[in-house]
Amino acid sequence: MSTLLKDLYSPAFYKSFTNVLAQVLPDLSKQLFINTVFDETFGDKELKDRMRHTAQVLHQFLPKNFAQAAKVIQQLIIQLRNNNIKESSLEYMFLPDYIETYGLNDFDSAVKAMEFVTQFTSCEFAVRPFILKYGDRMLQQMLAWSLHENDKVRRLASEGARPRLPWAMAIPALKKDPTPVLPILENLKNDPSEFVRRSVANNLNDIAKDHPDIVIDIAKKWKGIGKETDAIIKHGCRTLLKQGHAAILKHYGLQSENIAFNEFTIATPKVAVGQSLVFSFFIENNNNTFQVIRLEYAVYYKRQNGQLSKKVFKISERQYQSNEKAIVQRRQSFKPITTRKFYAGQHQLSIIINGEEKEIKTFELEN
Repeated sequence: MSTLLKDLYSPAFYKSFTNVLAQVLPDLSKQLFINTVFDETFGDKELKDRMRHTAQVLHQFLPKNFAQAAKVIQQLIIQLRNNNIKESSLEYMFLPDYIETYGLNDFDSAVKAMEFVTQFTSCEFAVRPFILKYGDRMLQQMLAWSLHENDKVRRLASEGARPRLPWAMAIPALKKDPTPVLPILENLKNDPSEFVRRSVANNLNDIAKDHPDIVIDIAKKWKGIGKETDAIIKHGCRTLLKQGHAAILKHYGLQSENIAFNEFTIATPKVAVGQSLVFSFFIENNNNTFQVIRLEYAVYYKRQNGQLSKKVFKISERQYQSNEKAIVQRRQSFKPITTRKFYAGQHQLSIIINGEEKEIKTFELEN
């Protein structure tokens, strides 16, 4: 069985989908639909290309008027639910893509369609061209969505407005000035759904990369509202914490005075690709009172051009009592992964205590 994401768009999927589509479009030629999908280019298409291709094929069988097509898509989703098709399935992302591709010039119909479709499969990517085209009009709609009764619509309000949403088109205006997003996040800071609150945190983390002061002000403003809101702030400040940003370290009481750090040892100074780096160190709180200590380590990966690229990993964050001492031992895998290619040669490892980088050691990565 294939593990490639693009193979979600399989013959079995299209057979199942056309069976449902035929219940909505009784005159549909199921074989013609499938033949149109599996053209001579299909095998070479990757996931996003297959998604767009499916939307384009669907367009050939739906009414050319977008408002009418949107009504058919709504009927289709109702029928998919009746057939017990799982919601939020990745393969149905071609439905939001249909809205993005064919509904951009029909704001009112597209907004209604997104509000309905996102409750079946997320429209977080589809909404972004509408922000680019309609600006404040679309953001006002998203502000209204932030008060919607359905948590998936509320999440769309936050997730779709992220300045740096991964795998999506950028919104340069929101990267430059995220102010229009803030009322949306304000409405959602106490949301009962963790699904929504995590999106708020991710949005804040995006904003922090360009406007740390805005996020630090929000952290101060929201502090103590509740356990869930405190968690949003902490997760939303994760990049600032990894960067050792002075203001956020102060906000969380993370100071490194009178914290002893010693016996930093790399047990595997030579590591083969596929194996793990093993290291350890001692930490001790020499303050007269307890101290919250955030422990991290950074790996300076050798890049193809020979330069080093730093990536920070969190170990822990907890209270240490006065004079409490602990040994910390960790393993860092160098097993090949799809998101990072490892290059042989000299790498570096450092230990970070409450945002302060303490010591850097070198190790050798071998093929």
